[in-house]
Amino acid sequence: MNGIQRVQATIPAAGGESLGVPQVGGPSFADELGRALGAADTAQLAADSEATRSALGAGNIHETAIALEKADISMRVLTKVRNKLVEAYQEVMRMSV
Repeated sequence: MNGIQRVQATIPAAGGESLGVPQVGGPSFADELGRALGAADTAQLAADSEATRSALGAGNIHETAIALEKADISMRVLTKVRNKLVEAYQEVMRMSV
């Protein structure tokens, strides 16, 4: 256990329990980002499908509104994540070595 892991193991978390040693082998950030993009794409496709069904008279307007709102929320979250990533990149680029 290196020094950083020992310090992290002793730092209390918000609930009072210790954080413990970080787990190795969990999903990477890229994997999680890809999963989130896939979920947003699925929500967009579902909203499009519901809108098409409603336009053809076969859909329910409430289900269409819910699908569109889910797609909108997922897109807003992804936009915020993208903005934070761009901010972090710009901050790193401003650092002097």
